[in-house]
Amino acid sequence: MKRINNSVIALSLFVGIANANAQEKRTLTLDEAVQLGIQNSKNLKIDAAKIEEATADLLEAKNRQLPELKVSGSYMYLPIKPNVDIKLSGLAGGAGGPEIHQVVYGSANLSVPIYSGGRIKYGIQSAKYLVEASKLSTENDKIAIAYNVAQAYNNLFKANQSIKVFEENLAASQKRDETFLKMENNGLIARNDRLKANLQTSNIELQLLEAKNNYNIANINMDLLLGLPETTELAVDENYIEEGTDVKPVDYYVNEARENRKDLQALAQQRKAAELGSKAAKAENLPSIAFTGGYVAADIPKFLTVYNAINVGIGVSYNLSNLWKENSSLRQSQAREKQLAATDELLNDNIKLDVNREYQNTDYSKKRIAVFEKSAEQANENYRITKNKYDNGLATMTELLDADAAQIAANVGVINAKADAALAYRKLLQTTGTLTIK
Repeated sequence: MKRINNSVIALSLFVGIANANAQEKRTLTLDEAVQLGIQNSKNLKIDAAKIEEATADLLEAKNRQLPELKVSGSYMYLPIKPNVDIKLSGLAGGAGGPEIHQVVYGSANLSVPIYSGGRIKYGIQSAKYLVEASKLSTENDKIAIAYNVAQAYNNLFKANQSIKVFEENLAASQKRDETFLKMENNGLIARNDRLKANLQTSNIELQLLEAKNNYNIANINMDLLLGLPETTELAVDENYIEEGTDVKPVDYYVNEARENRKDLQALAQQRKAAELGSKAAKAENLPSIAFTGGYVAADIPKFLTVYNAINVGIGVSYNLSNLWKENSSLRQSQAREKQLAATDELLNDNIKLDVNREYQNTDYSKKRIAVFEKSAEQANENYRITKNKYDNGLATMTELLDADAAQIAANVGVINAKADAALAYRKLLQTTGTLTIK
């Protein structure tokens, strides 16, 4: 009895280890998948670094309005006695001068900008706009990632549903093969008819293998996209295919895009920054004025000591070469403004095209559902009638198998059409910049 108990314990441990090493199964809603995709996106990590870079540029621009305080000092040793010739009357000079072998010198200089032609102010404002543009670009990328995740989720759903349909039909086909084998043995059908049925079963098996292969690829793609272990087996929530039942007129979506597209808003911030860049370039031709202050101390042993040499004043700086040099920075900035203006016009045209195209695709996808549902009803009814005819000797085996194949294709088509319609609606929302990220 003790040996049996030990065997049971060992078997239990083995099963537990095997289950631990098996694939982890996880059910995800589409919104949960989108969240994971955003959290683990490599592109968003790059965007975060770009925001940090733009924020650092803003900090640099703000630093230019702060006082500049520089301190310097030096010590010099003179190994050879210098020749000091003092011209002031009453002081000894020449060879009879003091022995000088070292010099100590220190100074502190303070500069507080008062006026720079607006370069500092424009630089700060421009940097702020560029930080905002970087953040908006990140939001736009999040929406694109949300759609990419939805697309991968849709592929996984379609592959999984296809497997279910093919498994059901394979079971029915295998059962039919068993019946036909008995009928052949009893001389009720020809061997050729039974082989045709077997061939149909083999075709369904191949379709099932292809569907499982597609599912495995889609599952790995989702795992990588969401940052999950590649061994994670995902199960999808089928309710998402009911999205997009209420579609508004196309003008509504065009207006939504104009108000919500993050790439359009980011471009607007870039244009503002470019305008300020032109103003800052013009300010290069203006003088700079700053409050200045300083302190100097020096010690030359046995010769000179200076301390508390404090100075204050106003400093003016102007580059006279601006009088004959053309302002290339201004021309570059103005060219940048023209590029962004043209880009804005092009982006607006593309948005109109994108929204109208995806609106038409959404409408087309919704209509496809009705057609496939009608086709499935017809295919199912056709198979029922053909089966009755075959059972009564009024239809051939070929007609029965063709009806069965048409029924499978129609049922798979309904599932795919619903999934594609839900995805098309999400694509429409992406083009308007309103794809919800919960």
